Amino acid sequence: MSKQLPPLAFRVRPQDIDGLLGQEEARNLLKDFAKGNLRSVMLWGPPGSGKTSVAGIVEGLYPDSYFTIHAVTGGVQEIRRVTAAAVRSETKPIVFIDEIHRFNRVQQDALLPFVENGTIILIGATTENPSFAITSPLLSRTQVIILKALSSDAIEEILRRAMSGDEFIVSLNKTISDACTAAVARAADGDARAALNLLELILSNIDKDRIDVVDLAGLMDRPLYHDRSGENHYDLISAFHKSVRAGDVDASIYWLGRMLEAGEDRLFILRRMIRIASEDIGMADPNALRVAVSAKEAFTFVGSPEGEIALYETAIYLACAPKSNAVYLAEKKVQKLIGETGSPSIPLWLRNAPTRLMKEIGYSKGYIYAHDDPAGALTLDYLPEGLQRLELYKPRDAGVEKRIREILDAREKAKRTGTGAYRKTSKQ
Repeated sequence: MSKQLPPLAFRVRPQDIDGLLGQEEARNLLKDFAKGNLRSVMLWGPPGSGKTSVAGIVEGLYPDSYFTIHAVTGGVQEIRRVTAAAVRSETKPIVFIDEIHRFNRVQQDALLPFVENGTIILIGATTENPSFAITSPLLSRTQVIILKALSSDAIEEILRRAMSGDEFIVSLNKTISDACTAAVARAADGDARAALNLLELILSNIDKDRIDVVDLAGLMDRPLYHDRSGENHYDLISAFHKSVRAGDVDASIYWLGRMLEAGEDRLFILRRMIRIASEDIGMADPNALRVAVSAKEAFTFVGSPEGEIALYETAIYLACAPKSNAVYLAEKKVQKLIGETGSPSIPLWLRNAPTRLMKEIGYSKGYIYAHDDPAGALTLDYLPEGLQRLELYKPRDAGVEKRIREILDAREKAKRTGTGAYRKTSKQ
């Protein structure tokens, strides 16, 4: 019998504003719609947060002027059909487009004039960040309503309502403990649809009148929500990077674990670790880059899941390492300098002179071999004319860079007081 029914998540979808839990901004929108204050909106939120439920409640408010287009199967022709009907209609149509981020630019542009002049009220639903997934002209003409992943408390309430409100579930005459309800809510990870589907699975597969947590073995394996090409992908790696940069070891390995458990590409994480070693640690601990590269080699050699311990080890090392972004800042300064100054000539004394003609015109003349005369070599200008007194790399007083700072200061002093060496300047 249960196989002939729609999924539980569909059967218990909220029919009115009071039935929508945990989404205050969306509830306020629905209250405005109920008063006749209609406007085009984008519903943005993760799976199971209630986007389709919001649209369903709007349909209940305006059943005669509500149209649905599925972005997966619909196209420009369907958009034109709906908008043509809208032009002829005496009432303003409400057009719901699920997964609107799947529409390409041409398809989104086809909606633009009708949203612009108010011929239709557009309700778009997307799991993708509208800033990237929706064209700027269309986005500027809609209000973004954010639906967040539901709290465990909200999902528990949704599960309790389903247990008492769905006819088929009630007919099973089964109960589940509070601990079991809480476990299902946690496993859903903010996704009400997943929680309801899991509840139905549990009630259909466990042949007991009262179900407790110990009965759920094997039924709770659900991957964490993670879009490997969308905003969640970048938000997680950003949280990881910033935690490592701040030296928070626990937060670093937590975000690392979140990515690993969600199925993130391990090499993507390792590439970011190598970047962290150069950008945020740099010469304060040059060994950090070796550790990160070694972790990549170790993981490539061992593979998952055993090789993932190398990622945890590296995350801890990077978080604990002394921090300096001096190398990163030096890179930016060099790039800016080159952009401003172009390609000034290389000093002649720094050029090779493999031919007789090149020697005659001064190539390599005045060059001092540093191994033979270290002090003398320091007196040469190694940058182009006009750029000699630049300090592009400024080491911090952190870790190894403190020693590097001392070395550079000593060399600068030796350069200023150097004696007994031929000094080549750009005027000679």
